[in-house]
Amino acid sequence: MAVLKKKITRRIRILRILIVALVAIYSINLFSMQILRKKLFVSEAERISIQSTRIPAPRGEIYDRSGSTLLAGNIEAYSVYITPSELPSSKRKTVVDNLAKLLNMATEDIESKLPDPDSYSYGRVAIAKNASLAAVTEIAARIDEFPGVSWTSKPLRDYADLGSLSNVVGYVGNITRDEYKLLYNKGYTLEDLTGKAGIELTYEDLLKGQDGWVSKAVDVHGKDISSNAAKIQAPIAGKRLVLSIDSNIQKIAEDALGKRQGSIVVLKPATGEVLAMVTYPYYDSRVFMSDNAGRAYLDLLNNPQKPMLNRAYQSSYPPASTFKTILTASILEEGFISTDKTIYCPGEIVYGGRSWSCWVKRPGHGPIALENALAQSCDIYYWTVGRDYIGVENIVSYAQDFGYGKDTGVDLPGENEGLLPTPSWKEEKYNEPWTPGDTMNLSIGQGYMLASPLQVANMMAMIVNDGVIYKPHVLKEVRDPGTGALINEIQPEVLHKSTISPKTFDTLRSYLRNVIVNGTAKVPISTKVIQIAGKTGTGEIGLRDRWHSWFVSFGPYDAPPKDQIVVVTMIEASNPWEWWGPYAANVIYQAMYAGQNAQEAAHTVGVRLEGASVSGRRE
Repeated sequence: MAVLKKKITRRIRILRILIVALVAIYSINLFSMQILRKKLFVSEAERISIQSTRIPAPRGEIYDRSGSTLLAGNIEAYSVYITPSELPSSKRKTVVDNLAKLLNMATEDIESKLPDPDSYSYGRVAIAKNASLAAVTEIAARIDEFPGVSWTSKPLRDYADLGSLSNVVGYVGNITRDEYKLLYNKGYTLEDLTGKAGIELTYEDLLKGQDGWVSKAVDVHGKDISSNAAKIQAPIAGKRLVLSIDSNIQKIAEDALGKRQGSIVVLKPATGEVLAMVTYPYYDSRVFMSDNAGRAYLDLLNNPQKPMLNRAYQSSYPPASTFKTILTASILEEGFISTDKTIYCPGEIVYGGRSWSCWVKRPGHGPIALENALAQSCDIYYWTVGRDYIGVENIVSYAQDFGYGKDTGVDLPGENEGLLPTPSWKEEKYNEPWTPGDTMNLSIGQGYMLASPLQVANMMAMIVNDGVIYKPHVLKEVRDPGTGALINEIQPEVLHKSTISPKTFDTLRSYLRNVIVNGTAKVPISTKVIQIAGKTGTGEIGLRDRWHSWFVSFGPYDAPPKDQIVVVTMIEASNPWEWWGPYAANVIYQAMYAGQNAQEAAHTVGVRLEGASVSGRRE
């Protein structure tokens, strides 16, 4: 028993010695790995790593309605980066100075993009996004002089010479940190470009593709040491967008407007498609693709003429005498006053302690009834019927029916919904009661009343369509970026349907035709290729030498709605007075239906496009 006990004790001692020995061996090895051979393993880890490189997806292309005219595409460009953690502080100034010379940039522009020198940032910072191949080649040849500098090839937005269409297509820019906080879950990085305005902003989700990736094992010099082929996930390009804009009509309208501050809208009333949307002044989308985009943006933002504003739908003005169309519709529909009843126009009346003058004909129109009052745009007739027969509540009700005071829902950002004043609005805004004088001003589209050119276009579209307004839109189709196969075609969407009778609209259209044949637009609308119907308007802004010039129209007058177009021209009072609105529309109709360009059309109808001083009656 004692012998057995001794054997067990000996075995336990041996086991303890083995355990102690194993622990000692492992401890020594662990000490060696963590302390003695630490640098060796760190060096090996740095020498070999898995590198994942993002492959930026090409942004979706944008075409005009033909599907063949490219408005926004992509080009391969080089982006240059600095990784601050790899740039020694002692060499920072030299590297930045040398980069500035090669990239033709200001050193302060590069420094402004880099974090504080004391911070140890591992993320790379984009310095230039459109570097030349020559500059990148030079950096590569002298790479030892540029620690922390790298570059990639990526698709860069490439815009055609868009002219005023820039304010519709928009532009892209670097993603901001605030945007990144909202978009990082959608796969965005701080190196991405995002839409900032126009179609580029509205349809960002369609235009942005899906980035790809390449994963491989590399050494510290970036050399591929993978034993297997690199893993590749190919990028997926963004969708191809086809707009409703007709580049030819856009160019005609742009030339017809010329360098006059204002806008033109050409609308297809049967579908809501915007065929042209011109604004002046405008910006060039291409300036935002330069490395000085930030400075260019500030210059545009501080420009007093506001070239970044799309005046066709982001600005609003008194609709002036174009608004008399609304009162005419209410009279035809509800008989507030007989269409045959005349109101005497002496050229001037006194009401509320002030004089009210009829702008069109100071000596007065004499006795005048509804149809001729609209044709001659008699202020005194509409002041009287608005105040004494229709009333502000009915005027507001009909104006709302035609879409005033609310946005059109156009697929572009930043729409101005205008202002349809009411007695309650004035009481709340100014703490003053509504007066009959306010009703008189509203009756001719003046006073507090404001509308955008696109809203006025919708008004005329409703007349053409017997009471239906389709939501205006600029996108026509979404197509596959590779095959061009149709993915989605934008269908007409009813924005509003009025209960006004077809008979009222039929009579109203004939009245608007009479404006051209016997009224205020008889002289400026001289084209013979088609018949036009419409209404002139002169918006007062409180100055004696200038007014807004409006013309809202549709044609061909005798065609079915599916073949008609609506044209709205709006020339701001900031221009020297020349009553150009109806003359511009005349050129547009002539060019479109005679197959001419704007210059040829202008010659045919006898006007000059630039610098022309056109005389005519205001209204």
